[in-house]
Amino acid sequence: MLFMVIERFKNRDARAVYRRFRDHGRGAPDGLKYVDSWIDASFDRCFQLMECDDARLLQQWVLSWSDLIEFEIVPVVPSAQTREAIQPFL
Repeated sequence: MLFMVIERFKNRDARAVYRRFRDHGRGAPDGLKYVDSWIDASFDRCFQLMECDDARLLQQWVLSWSDLIEFEIVPVVPSAQTREAIQPFL
């Protein structure tokens, strides 16, 4: 399953987040796959697409970063798959 993870950097401190990432990596548990990410122009937020079959892996990962980041996690479905699901109802 895919999850859009919206990260809001606490105290608007992107440098602290990137410093930890540089020194320790993403820290994702086995089974949680990073797909891609985007940073807003003001460095306040990161939009990160993650994939896993067990939401507990997301919870573990969130806990390891919760001192620096506030998280919003949204399960998402690719547009092509949504079109397939909707097609019979059109």
